[in-house]
Amino acid sequence: MFKKTIKFLLLIFAFALNFAFSQEAKIDQKAPDFTLPDVNGMDVILSDYKGKIVVLEWINFDCPYVQKHYKSGNIPKMQEEYTKKGIFWFSICSSAPGKQGNLPAGEIRKRIKEYNAKMTFYLIDSDGNVGKTYGAKTTPHFFIIDKDGTLVYSGAVDDIASTNIEDISKARNYVRQVLDALLKGEKPPVKTTKPYGCSVKY
Repeated sequence: MFKKTIKFLLLIFAFALNFAFSQEAKIDQKAPDFTLPDVNGMDVILSDYKGKIVVLEWINFDCPYVQKHYKSGNIPKMQEEYTKKGIFWFSICSSAPGKQGNLPAGEIRKRIKEYNAKMTFYLIDSDGNVGKTYGAKTTPHFFIIDKDGTLVYSGAVDDIASTNIEDISKARNYVRQVLDALLKGEKPPVKTTKPYGCSVKY
C-alpha cells in the first residue's frame, strides 16, 4: 500500500512538473497568458491584447540599471514613441514583499510621474509566478510579443551592460530594432540576447 501511494504521488509530481515546464515562455512559441493587477488595482489579461504588439519590461525602480534608463529618459521616450504607434507596453515588477523594488502603490505612481514614464500598465507580480514563467532574470529584462501572440524576443534593452547614462547613445538598442522590424512587417533582426541588470528580487 505504501509503495502504491509513493508511486501515485510521484506520478502526480511528474505530471505537475511537465505541466509547469510546458507553460514556460519560449521564443517562437505562443507567449503564456497571464492576469496581473496594475498599480491602480485593475486586472490586465495578456490575451486581451492579441492582434497587438506587446512589450513586457521587468522593472525595479530601485535598481541602478533601471534608474540609468529612466533618469536619462531613454525608456520613457521609447514608451511614448511606441505606444503612440499602437504598441502596448507592460512594465512588470516581480519583487516579493519586503524586497527591493516592491513599493507601495502611491510611491509607484510618484516614480512614474517623476520619470515621465509612459508605460501602458505597471503590473504587480509580487508572488513572482509570471516572472518565473517567462524566465525574467534581471531588471530590466525585455520580452516582445508579436501580433500573433508569439514571443519573438527575450533579452537586454541594448548591448552595453553598464549603469552609465553616457553609454546609452553608443549602444545598439535591441528593443528598438525588434519593434521597428515588427512595425514594418519584417522579422526581428535578433531573437535573444543576454539580459543585464539587477537580479529580479523574487
